[in-house]
Parts: sequence; structure tokens; C-alpha cells
Amino acid sequence: MLVLLAACSSSHPAAPSRARSPVVTTSPASTSPATSTTPAPTTTSTTVDPGTLPQTTARPSGTDASFLARMQLLWQAVVTGDASTALPAFFPEAAYTQVKAIANPDADWHQRLVRLYDTDVAALHVRLAGRPASLVGVSVPDGAATWVLPGAEYNKGSYWRVYGTVVHYTVGGVAASFPVQSLISWRGQWYVVHLVTPPR
Repeated sequence: MLVLLAACSSSHPAAPSRARSPVVTTSPASTSPATSTTPAPTTTSTTVDPGTLPQTTARPSGTDASFLARMQLLWQAVVTGDASTALPAFFPEAAYTQVKAIANPDADWHQRLVRLYDTDVAALHVRLAGRPASLVGVSVPDGAATWVLPGAEYNKGSYWRVYGTVVHYTVGGVAASFPVQSLISWRGQWYVVHLVTPPR
């Protein structure tokens, strides 16, 4: 299914912002006794990195609004050349350490996976060659997703995985696209783990 997204032109790119890990926001309610003569305390928000929470079996969707917002950030990174903008679209580091049964998952995440991701974003940016470009949509073959069990792919945990996602855009008025080699899930959300470069 091709999901259409709002256009973002490379001729007027949004100012890049420092990437942050995607967060889940919770707002505990504040209460005060009925006899209190002082104002109730201000409600505070606590942010939690979803990668630190347990995995779920919830099946992700390529039409999910949060996923599409992360793909907008990926596109912004391609347009501006600032790969850090795309980091929220990438599989969270804390989740990767929960999933992988390897000696140093943090180092693998930083030195292999994110490095390849950044290289792919830079190459896609060069492909635009400064020409006006707009994001059209993202097609995710959700029906082909597979639940990967522990023991496969050096895993100690499980996740949904799907191959064959395609990002569609126009550049200089001409239709173009690039593949997303692999998406994997965390808590019912798709994240990129391999962009243009095949897994290795």
C-alpha cells in the first residue's frame, strides 16, 4: 500500500534540528487535599525512551501516523543532508541491546548500523543534486511481515520484520524512489534498520 505524505520540497528545506530518540510521554495526574489552601502542584511530564520498555507482539502498520511522521524526518534528512535528523526513524539503541545476543550490541548499533544508515542518507542527498524534490509517499508491504523468533539473526528477542518498503518522491518533476531494505518493529511500531544498503 502506498501511503501519500505531505510534500516537503528541497528548494525550501526545513532547518535541521538535533535528532532525539523517539519518546513516549506520560503525564501523571496531580492531586491535592480538598482542605488545602495552596494551589495544586503543576502537572509534570515524564519522557520514556520506548526502547527501554519491553517488546510486545503488536503488529506494526505502514499507515500508522507515528511511523509516517518518522519517515517525514527521514525525508527531511535526505533533503538537508543532515543525517542526525533521521535518527528517530531508526531502530532504538536501547531496544537493539534487548534484542541482540551479541557481545557488544551498543557498539554494533553505533559503528555498523547507524554508520551505514548515515552513509545511505548522505548518498540519497547527493542524488537530489540540489534539485527541487518532494516526498510522495511510503509503501510498506505489511502483509509480508514475519515474526522473527529468538535464535534467528543473532537474536535473544523477537520482532516483526518486513522487506521491500519503498519511499516514493519526485525530483525535478520526475518520479523516483529508493528502497528501505528492512524495517523491524518495537512495541508495534516500524523502524528502519537497513536503509538502501543491504544487510551485512
